[in-house]
Amino acid sequence: MKKQLLITALALTSSLTINVAHAARDYINVVGSSTVYPFSTVVAERFGKSTQFKTPKVESTGSGGGLKLFCQGVGIQFPDITNASRRIKASEVQLCADNGVTEVVEVLIGYDGVVLGNSSNADQMVLSTKDLFLALAKEVPNPDGSKTLVENPYQNWSDVNSALPNRKIEVLGPPPTSGTRDAFAELALESGCKKIDWIAAMSSDSKAAAKAGDQKLSKDLKNQYKATCHTIREDGAYVEAGENDNLIVQKLNANENALGIFGFSFLDQNSDKIQGTKINGFEPTFETIADGSYPISRPLYFYVKKAHVGVIPGIPEFLAEFTSNKAFGEEGYLTEKGMIPLGEEMRAKVKTDVKTLKNLSL
Repeated sequence: MKKQLLITALALTSSLTINVAHAARDYINVVGSSTVYPFSTVVAERFGKSTQFKTPKVESTGSGGGLKLFCQGVGIQFPDITNASRRIKASEVQLCADNGVTEVVEVLIGYDGVVLGNSSNADQMVLSTKDLFLALAKEVPNPDGSKTLVENPYQNWSDVNSALPNRKIEVLGPPPTSGTRDAFAELALESGCKKIDWIAAMSSDSKAAAKAGDQKLSKDLKNQYKATCHTIREDGAYVEAGENDNLIVQKLNANENALGIFGFSFLDQNSDKIQGTKINGFEPTFETIADGSYPISRPLYFYVKKAHVGVIPGIPEFLAEFTSNKAFGEEGYLTEKGMIPLGEEMRAKVKTDVKTLKNLSL
């Protein structure tokens, strides 16, 4: 009887080992930013064709959504890599740590511009960041001139600025989980918000309060400033169009009065259908984003779960491909896709950090 139980136990153990082996993933799982998605996809395809490893699976979930999935834990049921069109937040690092994801490698791959654009069949728009804030913020300064905020009353572009067309404000953009939306709020709306002196003073007053030891007042002013400058209106002027930038391009072709918000690479790849909006006098081009004159540009990243290296096959080799000169170099194939490359010194640093799997440090 004991011998039979032992045989049964050994059989179950053997079966369990086989099942676990079959359950292990043999491909890299990548999630995250819709902006980084096309770059990550082309690297994955080339990697799958040129190595013995399987082509990585790449999903577009948005930067926030990808980081949330990535930080859920360690194990084959969780993503290995997440793309992001903004840097990881301290709260997301904490979420990772709370779930046992304590070692993360940050990889800066290049730059991108957040572009506003419309159909090539319509007139090109010329806007300032102040115009954008007044058109799209949830609350704006009272038109009566008092230092108070009111629900955004502006319906047409000409209401915001008499030099703009007498046309309905209609902007198609990404949802709150998108890094593109985060970047747009921080780089475009806040920049316009700062043009209004008494709102900009909230930020400096917050710093002054902190220096004086009044942490509560400092925090209240900081929160009020951020809520005013970053919160997008919800009355229909801004339309959440999902994480699929290609869908926004299609909708712009169908509606010549609308503007869309997307990454520069999508403008670059669809220049026969859509045109970029001038912001603060600058066209969104490869050159203006590279030299910093175009005001709405941001870095692009991906994050790697160090605990999965050596467990999921091919991760170091995939990182080497992504950070090779032929991929993210000045004349690399990602540049051809519309990514703005890093400078030579920064690329060298990124390569070293990737090779050594340097841990993220905020």
